Amino acid sequence: MWGGRYAEGPSAIMREINASIGFDRKMWRQDIRGSLAHARMLAHVGVIGAEDLAAIERGMEQIAGEIEAGKFPFDETLEDIHLNIEARLTERVGEAGKRLHTGRSRNDQVATDFRLWVRDAADGLIAQIEDCMRAFLGVADDHTGTLMPGFTHMQPAQPTTLGHHMLAYLEMLSRDLGRMRDARARMNECPLGAAALCGTGFPIDRHATAAALGFDGPTRNSLDSVASRDFALEFLAACAICATHLSRFAEEMVLWTSPAYGFVRLGDGLTTGSSIMPQKRNPDAAELVRGKTGRINGALIGLLTVMKGLALTYAKDMQEDKEGVFDAAASLSLCLAATAAMLRDMQPDIARMAAAAGAGFSTATDLADWLVRELHLPFRDAHHVTGKLVAKAESMKVDLSGLTITEMQAVEPRITTAVFGVLTPAASVASRNSYGGTAPANVAAMVKLWREKLA
Repeated sequence: MWGGRYAEGPSAIMREINASIGFDRKMWRQDIRGSLAHARMLAHVGVIGAEDLAAIERGMEQIAGEIEAGKFPFDETLEDIHLNIEARLTERVGEAGKRLHTGRSRNDQVATDFRLWVRDAADGLIAQIEDCMRAFLGVADDHTGTLMPGFTHMQPAQPTTLGHHMLAYLEMLSRDLGRMRDARARMNECPLGAAALCGTGFPIDRHATAAALGFDGPTRNSLDSVASRDFALEFLAACAICATHLSRFAEEMVLWTSPAYGFVRLGDGLTTGSSIMPQKRNPDAAELVRGKTGRINGALIGLLTVMKGLALTYAKDMQEDKEGVFDAAASLSLCLAATAAMLRDMQPDIARMAAAAGAGFSTATDLADWLVRELHLPFRDAHHVTGKLVAKAESMKVDLSGLTITEMQAVEPRITTAVFGVLTPAASVASRNSYGGTAPANVAAMVKLWREKLA
């Protein structure tokens, strides 16, 4: 490509470290789209002729067919997908292929192709996030009143419902959806025409190429156009946060499917056995969602590290921007699909969850609240009284409702038998009717709201 300046070709090690065709061939569709938009614009402004455009369009159609059929002769000595396609085009259509690169550089070409690829990936992930939200919503709808323990510090805290728990993840994913949509909106500016870094003297129409490629408009600064990868960083950040949310749910699936919890069961299709222990049912789908999150987070840190020391504008370091993005997008797509599949497959053990909902003195806060409401104790005094009653119940190896009224009155004489009405998990969740609370009526209302939002 630069034989006019160089008398000798690159060394073997230079070819190996310099080539990106092994991974950036993923962008072939975007490269052809960008090149066709550029060629049509060049013809429109009179930089190339109509015959050249027709030849380029014909050649690109043939190249797309070759790649689709697995017959394209990828060549590592041509470094990347951009030069591979341009060289093949010139082989097929001659001089017209050599005119295609007029008014652009690989710098703006790759920035455009990469934005197109990331934008396409964002569109796919947006649809998958919405599908996963619907899967969480389906479980919430089926279990608005299904009791389960709520935890803090991994200790039983207060009773909640499975529906409310599922809606918590739906809320997280709704923010992930917003982040992905925001990232997609911000990346939707077209760098094509920025050329190497300072624009071009040819009479190009950057607004036309931006419109042809579905961008909102062209980027406004040619230096920034080729120097920046924050669109990829923001995409990776959205992926990493979403994956972290999925990983938290995956951790709960690992716990909940264990015999110690026994809250849910996953079918054969989403679990694996052991090569030596015939009884095993391993939640490998959940574990791999949890594990792949590390790869996605690593991709974000990797690209941040690549970009942090680069002066304007383009540097070859930026070739390292793609593999992590490609891998993160594929990994998150798989994690979303696996999570949605687990949600639609899992079978909750309602009785087991209900029994666990009352464990660990989970209605102690309800007792304290009753003391405040009915006896007008200051909350700190009510907290102290309840703590004494918990200690008494613990020493007697019963739960709070297992204490007699006499035993309770030994701690606080004004307690009446009405207190037993608040000591069941069902009464506890029903009472939590503040906005956003766990009461089944609240959960049902939120399910209805999300049904409408996701319609």
